[in-house]
Amino acid sequence: MKLLFVCTGNTCRSPMAEALVKHKIPEAEVQSAGIFAAEGQYASPKAIEVLRQKQIVLNHQSQPVTNKLLNWADVVLTMTTQHKQSLIMEYPNYQDKYYTLKEYVSEADKEVWKKLKQSYAEYEEKRSLFIQENQHKLDNSLLDQQIQEYLAEDITNIRRLEANLINYDISDPFGGDLRIYQETLNELDKYIDLLQKKLSK
Repeated sequence: MKLLFVCTGNTCRSPMAEALVKHKIPEAEVQSAGIFAAEGQYASPKAIEVLRQKQIVLNHQSQPVTNKLLNWADVVLTMTTQHKQSLIMEYPNYQDKYYTLKEYVSEADKEVWKKLKQSYAEYEEKRSLFIQENQHKLDNSLLDQQIQEYLAEDITNIRRLEANLINYDISDPFGGDLRIYQETLNELDKYIDLLQKKLSK
């Protein structure tokens, strides 16, 4: 399995994830890159330090995302939803490989997503029907108001489901103190353990 981790500058989160995978899943091939990364910068000293406290050596130089790297990877794991969206827009040819790390390893969310997709579809269908039936009877401002009232329950249901979704972003420690880096590392650690479980199935 070839894994590519992607963050913004490839000096904090994605190199930390890469180092954890090398440590915990040595059989996987792994690289990291950044959407706005410069070539050849060292990892953040605080990222190096928090990994050193876990007896993990981070010897890293940054690299930007390229077609070659995306082609090489089996799966591209981003640190945030925003990173994933940027890749979809800039490199649409590989979009079936893109996941946020949390999304890729989380089973719980799949169920919520299924319900959400269904709710969105039902909402759109009811909305179209309501407009078809009432557009000639009401002017637009009234129509909007009535749609809101008519679909209030559906909207509440959708909001409730959305609230149950995980926040897919790994927190960005950039500019924070050592404790912040520690928290990000702990978060990554948890999801890399889940990744290890998923890959060993």
